[in-house]
Amino acid sequence: MASPPHTSKTLKLERYNNYLRRLHSTKVLNASSKLIFRVTLLIALVLILFFTLNYPPLSDKNPNHAHLHHHNFLSAALFTSSAGGDAWEKQVRHSSTPKKPNGLSVLVTGAAGFVGSHCSIALKKRGDGVLGLDNFNSYYDPSLKRARQKLLLKNQVFIVEGDLNDASLLTKLFDVVPFTHILHLAAQAGVRYAMQNPQSYVSSNIAGFVNLLEVAKTANPQPAIVWASSSSVYGLNTQVPFSELDRTDQPASLYAATKKAGEEIAHTYNHIYGLSLTGLRFFTVYGPWGRPDMAYFFFTKDILQGKPIDVYQTQDKKQVARDFTYIDDVVKGCLGALDTAEKSTGSSGKKKGPAQLRVYNLGNTSPVPVGKLVSILEGLLSTKARKHVIKMPRNGDVPYTHANVTLAYRDFGYKPTTDLATGLRKFVKWYVDYYGIQTRVKKYSDINSEHPEESA
Repeated sequence: MASPPHTSKTLKLERYNNYLRRLHSTKVLNASSKLIFRVTLLIALVLILFFTLNYPPLSDKNPNHAHLHHHNFLSAALFTSSAGGDAWEKQVRHSSTPKKPNGLSVLVTGAAGFVGSHCSIALKKRGDGVLGLDNFNSYYDPSLKRARQKLLLKNQVFIVEGDLNDASLLTKLFDVVPFTHILHLAAQAGVRYAMQNPQSYVSSNIAGFVNLLEVAKTANPQPAIVWASSSSVYGLNTQVPFSELDRTDQPASLYAATKKAGEEIAHTYNHIYGLSLTGLRFFTVYGPWGRPDMAYFFFTKDILQGKPIDVYQTQDKKQVARDFTYIDDVVKGCLGALDTAEKSTGSSGKKKGPAQLRVYNLGNTSPVPVGKLVSILEGLLSTKARKHVIKMPRNGDVPYTHANVTLAYRDFGYKPTTDLATGLRKFVKWYVDYYGIQTRVKKYSDINSEHPEESA
């Protein structure tokens, strides 16, 4: 019988070849997977970059500012995320440190707002340390607040993105910086919006203010606080001009009621904890970088677009009038109040002695009928307004405001110098530049505008 073939060697060789084939297949698969992953990641990054650069948020109605959103996307990721970390603390300290001897270190709440941005830059320009706080809410188009933020960054003012009701964030800020002063301008603004969203006024103007005071009272040293009240607290008062000694217990709107509540809360924290508190009653502030919900702002927009505007008159058919106050005058008042604010007298939440408590009107002292405001805008815009004269609805607005500023002049030299025609001319110049309006108002391009970075 013939001997059997050497099957064992053949079988081993076949197994070894199979092993090599499997090993090669595995290597090819792994290499392919890595390549696919890397290509996918690269495509995703390219798409993210493409959409970031080319597609601004839907809320932005100004195509000329698309680049701003890319900048803010990056700055938000780098600088205004969550509190904490060495880089974040370094940024906070750098912004808060004064550049001049005996300079103030000021926490400005609502720093991306109209008055807040102007005051922040004015403080920084004179050598004070400034740290901003803002929640960038959507009460009006946040892109305008982001544009103000960009101006602040150019002036080395850093804004922490956060809310007044975030006690842990506020505590963290006071742990990092021993603020000498707080300029509290954050608030839910607007009289009519209170009928749609009353809780937002309670949350910001009352709860947020109390939260800020709670943190400030335990700080060591306690900061002196200057904060924004409102001329709205005069409510149904008919005695003019409005004086700080007049009654303020008849508010005509929820907004006014929350501001009046703030004044009473300030009195309480001053009395119990020794906090130095100064309230400022603003009278219809206007100017470049203003709020889109204000009449002068949306009148300008609607006149340019050929839309009709509602011009209110009182129930007895009299003209509504306002004590329009230009932003630069208000900034000077805010800085004057900060400079004359005395130190708080408490320590670690305990009062050591009597503390300063003040309230002042900051107005222009020259009420102007709203019809005159419209006439000035018509002249500046070279466009006739389509006016729809109607009776003022019962929504909390008052028919007339007029400030007596004697106390502010006596205590820190407050003296408004800008008339309405001059102030509106500067506003219109800013408006057409910012929104890129190409109309007959182009002839005003040679008018010098006082932007926030130029405010004194």
